[in-house]
Amino acid sequence: MAKQQIDAPGEGQRLLRRSAQRVRRRIERRPRLLIYLAIFGPGVITASAGNDAGGIATFASVGADHGYQLLWVLIPLTFSLGIVQEMCARMGVVTGKGLADLIRERFGVRWTALVMLALLVANGGVTVSEFVGIAAAMELFGIARYISVPIAAIAIWWLIVKGSYQRVERVFLAMSLVFLGYVVAAFLSHPAWTTVARELVHPHFELAPAYLFTFVAVIGTTISPYMQV
Repeated sequence: MAKQQIDAPGEGQRLLRRSAQRVRRRIERRPRLLIYLAIFGPGVITASAGNDAGGIATFASVGADHGYQLLWVLIPLTFSLGIVQEMCARMGVVTGKGLADLIRERFGVRWTALVMLALLVANGGVTVSEFVGIAAAMELFGIARYISVPIAAIAIWWLIVKGSYQRVERVFLAMSLVFLGYVVAAFLSHPAWTTVARELVHPHFELAPAYLFTFVAVIGTTISPYMQV
């Protein structure tokens, strides 16, 4: 019995190595493109999630009110978003825990409750804005919001609760193709490319309340709270 107890950890390590070798052989037999796409898919979904109804409405309002003046914000925002995402992913990989668990361990229950309450309010607002976007989009096709919103809610519930991870991933990947329209729209709108290039590297900042409100809205809709948990 003692010998079996001593050999048990070694046997477990051997089984783990064999399992890792089998997984490695399966990966090596697959084309590199498929491996890359398997990793790339969840990243596309996460990135596309930021292009929600609230984000589209915010950026459209920014363009209508300020033209190209806030284009320069996209450069520091892109770096900031990458840093935040990398930090959250690294904490999850290293600790195997979510943001709430890490805050509770480091700062206690009170701060965790406060942060989760703020997150609940923020995510609630995001959810409401999503259904507002669905209602507005469907009304363009003559479908009343009282019909489109319940149908969309039921469809989302069914997909998340009844569907598998693979099915959800495929549906979201297919929906992400819609955002290729951004590239087409950028050329069809015939912007002044010299002005775009200049405003992209020439910061323009004002202390007017309307400008500051828009500035904060751009930051908030880019680094969304639900993406960091």
